Amino acid sequence: MTVVTRNIRATPYRAANDAWEVIVQLLAPNPGPAHDELERVSGIASSLIASESSKDHPMVVWGAGPRVRIRCQFGEDAVTGDNATEDKLAKSPTDGDWSMSLPCSEEDLTWIKAALAKQSNRITARKLGEAVEIDEREERSASSVTIDKEAFFRP
Repeated sequence: MTVVTRNIRATPYRAANDAWEVIVQLLAPNPGPAHDELERVSGIASSLIASESSKDHPMVVWGAGPRVRIRCQFGEDAVTGDNATEDKLAKSPTDGDWSMSLPCSEEDLTWIKAALAKQSNRITARKLGEAVEIDEREERSASSVTIDKEAFFRP
């Protein structure tokens, strides 16, 4: 499985809702259903960014192309932007069938999951430190790749 990581500058460099907007533009740069779905959860996602849950635990998106892990930078790291990586992805991970998992503190997990479920069937929350469950679709696509070893030795 290929993984791409992005580090987004959040507070105090930019407000949590502005950081989410950068993430939306990164994941779904063109108008369409994926962009709209990400916009619908903006209040919830912004509250998770404001709580700094994505500092050490990434947001994870999988679907078309490589898995994308997004962390947010806070404090001095956000101001200096030394390790920020906000450049565009080669391919939008929200083209076609996709899912997203947002990290959340255990105390907020119940209400966050319920709020997300009202807005999206693709975007879910998981407890901080909990691994992202491997999706059957992702497992199938990873196992369907084959390498022709003989091709490496052909003149």
